[in-house]
Amino acid sequence: MSSFSSGVGLLGALLLLALAIRRGVGRHKLERIIFEADTLAGKRFDLALLISIVLSVLLVALESDPQLRGQYKAVFQPLEVLFSSLFSLEYLLRLLCSRQPWPYARSFFGLVDLVSSLPPLLTLGIPAGQSLLVARVLRLLRVFRILKLGSYLDEAQLLRQALVASRRKISVFLLTIVALVVLIGTLMYVIEGERSGFTSIPVGIYWAVVTITTVGYGDVAPVTTLGRFVASLVMLLGYSIIAVPTGIVTASINEAQREQRRAPETRHQAEPCPHCGRPLPHG
Repeated sequence: MSSFSSGVGLLGALLLLALAIRRGVGRHKLERIIFEADTLAGKRFDLALLISIVLSVLLVALESDPQLRGQYKAVFQPLEVLFSSLFSLEYLLRLLCSRQPWPYARSFFGLVDLVSSLPPLLTLGIPAGQSLLVARVLRLLRVFRILKLGSYLDEAQLLRQALVASRRKISVFLLTIVALVVLIGTLMYVIEGERSGFTSIPVGIYWAVVTITTVGYGDVAPVTTLGRFVASLVMLLGYSIIAVPTGIVTASINEAQREQRRAPETRHQAEPCPHCGRPLPHG
C-alpha cells in the first residue's frame, strides 16, 4: 500500500512539474516540440524518446531473468523509476499541450502511452508488479509514433495497400495450402501408419505442416520407401510455396507504386492528425 502511495505521490509531483514546464516553455511551443517532428527541436525530442524507449525495453528484457533480477535489483529498480517517470511526464505533457487532449487520450497511441507509463509507476516495489512486464514492453509500440515520419509512413501505407489489394489471392492461396496439408497428412497416415509414429491423421497433418514450412523438427519421420519419396516431394513443394505469397505481394506493391506515381498524395493527406491519430481532411 505504501508503494502505491509513493507512486501516487510521484505522479502528483510529475503533474506539478509538467504544469511548470508548460508555463515556462509555453503551450504552443511545447506542442510544436512534442507533436511536430518536422522542427529541429521536435526531431531531437523524438530521438531522445526513441533512445529512452529502446533502453527501457532492454531493461525489461534483462529484468525478466530471475538471476539478473536478484543480482542487480538495486540497479534495475531506480532505472525503472527513472524511465516510468520520464514516460509519465511525457504523457502528461502531451495531454497538457494538446489542443484536443481527450481525442488523443482515447486514441490508440494515447492508450499505449497510458498503459505503458502509469501502471508500472504505480506498482513500483510491489512483487506482483512483475506481471506488468508486458505493459512495460508496450513501450516498444511507441516507436511507431516516431517512425511514422516521412518514408516510414509512405512505405507502411504502400505495404498496407498491397496487402489489401491482394487479400483475395492470399486467401485462396491459404485455403489451398490448408487443403493440401490435410491431404498430405492423410496420405502419410495411410502410407506409414502407427508403427512409424503417424498414430492419427492430425499427427500426419502436423508432420505435413512442419515439413512444408521447411522447419523439420524430426520428431515424426517416414521410414518406408514410398513415405520418404512423398516426403521428398513435400520438401521441394515447401520451397516453391514460400515464393507464391512473396510474388503476389510484390506484384501488388509494384502496382501500388505505379498508382502512387500517377496520383501522388500530399504530405497533409498522408499523415494522420498528431493529436488524435485520425486522418486529416483533404484540401
